Amino acid sequence: MTTGLIPGGQTPDPRPSSARPPQQRRDHTGPGALHVDDRPRSSVITARAAARFEPVGRSVATARSFVRDTLQGWGFADIVDDAVVLTSELVTNAVVHAGTHAEVLCLRSDDGVRIEVADRYPEREIPLQGSPASMGSPDREGGRGLQLCAAIAGRWGVEYTPTHKQVWFQLELPDRPVGTRAAGPSLPADLLPIADSRVRVAVVQIDGAGAVSAWNEDAEELFGHPADQVTGKPLTDIAAWPHTPGTSTGIVEALQLSRWEGSYGIRGADGRVTPVYASHLRVRDTDGEPSTVCLLVRDHERAVLQTPLRVPASDPPVGSDGQSTDPFEVFIGSPAPDDLDGLLQRTVERARDMLDADSAFLLLATDDETELEVRASTGLPSARQRFARVPVEAGPGRYGSARMPAVHEDLLAVPGAVPLLNGTGMRSVVTVPLKVEGRLTGSLGVAAESPGRYSNEEALRLQFAADRIALAVESARLGELERLRRGSLSFLVEASDLLAGTLDRDQTLALMAQMTVPTLATWCAVYTIADQASDPYLSYVLHEDEELIDGIKSLLSKIAPPDPVPTPGARVWAAPAEAAHDAALRSSMRSLGLTGGPTHQVSSGIGPTLATASAVGGETVVLPLVARNRVIGMLTLGKPTDEHFRQEILELAEDLSRRAALALDNARLYSERTAISQALQRSLLPPELPEIDGVEVEVIYRAAGEGNEVGGDFYDVFPISDGAYGFAIGDVCGTGPNAAAVTGLARHALRLLAREGLSGPAVLERLNSAILDEGARSRFLTLLYGEMRPQEDGSAELKVVCAGHPLPLRLRQDGTVEPAAEPQPLLGVIEDLELYEQTITLDPGDVLLCVTDGVTERREGARMLGDDGLADVLTACTGLTAGAVAARIMRAVERFASDAPSDDMAILAMRVA
Repeated sequence: MTTGLIPGGQTPDPRPSSARPPQQRRDHTGPGALHVDDRPRSSVITARAAARFEPVGRSVATARSFVRDTLQGWGFADIVDDAVVLTSELVTNAVVHAGTHAEVLCLRSDDGVRIEVADRYPEREIPLQGSPASMGSPDREGGRGLQLCAAIAGRWGVEYTPTHKQVWFQLELPDRPVGTRAAGPSLPADLLPIADSRVRVAVVQIDGAGAVSAWNEDAEELFGHPADQVTGKPLTDIAAWPHTPGTSTGIVEALQLSRWEGSYGIRGADGRVTPVYASHLRVRDTDGEPSTVCLLVRDHERAVLQTPLRVPASDPPVGSDGQSTDPFEVFIGSPAPDDLDGLLQRTVERARDMLDADSAFLLLATDDETELEVRASTGLPSARQRFARVPVEAGPGRYGSARMPAVHEDLLAVPGAVPLLNGTGMRSVVTVPLKVEGRLTGSLGVAAESPGRYSNEEALRLQFAADRIALAVESARLGELERLRRGSLSFLVEASDLLAGTLDRDQTLALMAQMTVPTLATWCAVYTIADQASDPYLSYVLHEDEELIDGIKSLLSKIAPPDPVPTPGARVWAAPAEAAHDAALRSSMRSLGLTGGPTHQVSSGIGPTLATASAVGGETVVLPLVARNRVIGMLTLGKPTDEHFRQEILELAEDLSRRAALALDNARLYSERTAISQALQRSLLPPELPEIDGVEVEVIYRAAGEGNEVGGDFYDVFPISDGAYGFAIGDVCGTGPNAAAVTGLARHALRLLAREGLSGPAVLERLNSAILDEGARSRFLTLLYGEMRPQEDGSAELKVVCAGHPLPLRLRQDGTVEPAAEPQPLLGVIEDLELYEQTITLDPGDVLLCVTDGVTERREGARMLGDDGLADVLTACTGLTAGAVAARIMRAVERFASDAPSDDMAILAMRVA
């Protein structure tokens, strides 16, 4: 920025005469007509200041400061605010919307100030002064500058040249007595404030410890305490401080503020309390010791000390249409934004412009008023600050001035007084509370980069604006909270349904992550804890950008997991952001060759490293997953660089974590029990089928019921002695675990008894006794048992006993199918069984098919596959291997009906090769 100042004399126009057309009125009648001021410049220019600003956003604030400092230096404080607002809009149009340099020229004359703003974008169409309909909305992003010129400036115009466009406006100086800061009208005597014949002003000085160090004569007269009796005593001994609802400020806090003004009471020597109006000023002596000077008058004489409030006129503002204007709309603009974020953002922008600030911010209080949450800002890194939280009353970084107006002339003198501004370069700040019915709703503040910019006068102006918008902000906030709560309830209902719909652990972990990303967080990680002696294990990672998942997973695997603390609620975990920052820093240093190594070896990895650092560089919180009084894991939620979580989101995440923890624990218990059940069931099946020379053996087994590997059907093929093999296929009454228990008894008893050299009938009779010995737990059993002996001629001899089981079918090479045994009584019903065995010979190419009743009783409505249907399917299997025969039988059974099988099924096919 370049500036120049030439005081006195007539200043020549810096532009070439050929580039500046004479002021005239162009007689165009269409929408392109342009009205400019046709009056000559007859005023004598007494001073001139010029500046040039770069096309960057910060130039707007710099331009405002330039105009404000210039006009204040000329002594034109009365028109500073109007000039700053108009300049801000015009420079914004130039450097932000037009994207060119802006040249600002301030000219002082004897009748006012003329300010010219020029840019290098003459092609842009400019709304015309004579065409109000084309001006557009005052609330749109650009184009408000000319509307404001028309509304505020006494004279204004637009000039074009082939290379630039210039907008100028002139503000006339108001007539006012020199030296007057504030004045009121002349009033009749009966309307003047009442005071005693002599107004006494007590001057009391309080030292740094809060004790009275000076007490003047008027103080003695007003309160009856001699100076020697009160000197050295704390002011709190005689001060009667009111306890105002909604504030926590006491006399001690008021004495520590740089300025304070208000009412309280002083207890006199006679014990009576005298209401006083006080004005406090914090000062320091030459040694740097602070003290507070208090000026006190009787409360009914407060007009002596009270600072005049800036209140609206008795008549409400009147618009151009003659109707009254709402003070809220005067500040916020019309129409007001419908949503809370829009309202807050508009508020901070208007507050910044009103006080010519470099930045502004607005914080909303939580329901319990213990914390303030950043919701809108301008001129600050908003992404870093949005939803950041600071405590109100106590703790490190507390926001101590939230409940009452405060002015900080230089933040370097009181570091940390406004935590939000730490590291932003702001020096002076004024903050005011937003209150509704005594309850703290939020805090509004504006700040500047230079110190000493604000005083109590600016605080009063800002407080007046805050009072106008507090109710609207509270109403919008409550509306947003109601919408959030309704949305939270719907979210939790849907989440509960999804979590209850699965008992698979991995699927539950995936659902937890998918429900949180991106609804609640940008990324999440789930840690699980197997038992109390185990360390947390990183089980699942998800990011809304799938390309960043591997980088985050790698980063988290290199840092220690969060501590499994059972305390409910979200707690901040800084380790991921710190690790990401360090990794990105190391990668950047290597890429610059600062470690001495070759840069080409790491250049390919800097991108993912920096992307990962940005992805996890924001706020990270950990919520414990507690189920059945045990921490089973942690849910970690994260935001990208410089972002924070809203308090409502954290509360919703806490509710979700409780539901997710129970679902995850249920899935764990189900998985453990399923694993135990499946291990026991697998022990009931034969480990593998033996290889029999000259005989192909194939088995297909299907247990009914979800999660069952073994039911009431069973099979077995096992060696008995050299050259002899036993085979069995059976069906226990019922399905599930109870039937499986009898299955295990039958299969192991068959092997044991057969290897004792007993015949088939003897084996089954002893098995029948063992089943009956089970008593009430016994179940009847159908069983086909046989012994096979391959012969030297290629055939196989079979001895078979069919105890109540579906008869085995023999398929010959010519395609004929016939039963291979006769039916006999089933087992587990009567004690004395008389069974016999039948001997058959399978020729090469013959197939023996054994099935359980789950195959033959397969139903589709009233139809049943039956023995005949099975025989028809088997007839078409001539020439197939044993495996092909079993597979074709199973396909035919599955296709026979569309619904899932309700009974266990076993198919045993043996073919003589």
